[in-house]
Amino acid sequence: MAKCRVFAIDDNLKEVVPQGLYSKHLFGTAVSVSVVKFVTPQGPLVQAKSHSHGEEASLQIKGACSVFVGAGGGAGLGAGTGVRAGAGADPEYPMTQGAAMLIPAQLAHYGSNSFSEGGVCMRLNVVTPPRKEFGPEDSTPYYPLKERT
Repeated sequence: MAKCRVFAIDDNLKEVVPQGLYSKHLFGTAVSVSVVKFVTPQGPLVQAKSHSHGEEASLQIKGACSVFVGAGGGAGLGAGTGVRAGAGADPEYPMTQGAAMLIPAQLAHYGSNSFSEGGVCMRLNVVTPPRKEFGPEDSTPYYPLKERT
């Protein structure tokens, strides 16, 4: 018999980048769920590479972020400064605390973070179909770091 799973958003996160990024992921039958928590002092230095996957729903829990649509390398890389992407840059979609976003399947995107007064930027992401690159739930969480090949 199938069972419901209840989990705490901010508990049992694993270190991905020391003093910068903590995360965890879980799997349902048709979705993967991840929590990403960027913290100061190293969190502002963590950059995501452009990536795509199945359809994604994202909820900004703490702090804020900007999602950029495209391959990266546009003016959007300096986001979080309040400056919007200009002509020729990747389009920017800002998310404030409490905002949610739907990202269509296979749409290349990346993001940047803005931190709360407590030095935190946290999101809950749900993707369908489940992201295979996440690996087993007890493994070190996957995050598309810019320097990762």
